[in-house]
Amino acid sequence: MDKQIEHLDLGFVNYTNHPTNNDYVVFRFADVHRANSFRELLKEQKIWFEESQDQKRQLLVYLFGLHHTDYNKAQKINITVEAKHKKFLIPGKFFRWFIVLFGLTMIILAAIGYSINGSKQGTPVKTTR
Repeated sequence: MDKQIEHLDLGFVNYTNHPTNNDYVVFRFADVHRANSFRELLKEQKIWFEESQDQKRQLLVYLFGLHHTDYNKAQKINITVEAKHKKFLIPGKFFRWFIVLFGLTMIILAAIGYSINGSKQGTPVKTTR
């Protein structure tokens, strides 16, 4: 596989292979709170890592380099950190429930409409001449 395609980073995940040493994985965080939590959990688990910061445009990115042997442990820590700092897609509790109830209402109305008019769909329409 071509090296450029192998290291193509679309940003769907916050880790990638090290660009020059394939024995390492690099985790990146744009949020200082997530980076601090990740660092603390790595230290608690006694996982060796290297840390760096990278300035990308106007964003400071925190980088953590870990050996591939610790990847599974680090991935569990990464998921824990993301769960701890996640934000709801719809922030307001009232608005969130409104959307759920509105969606359920639309599904129920569609089912009722289908059951009432569904039997008429298969019959041909009579035309007069």
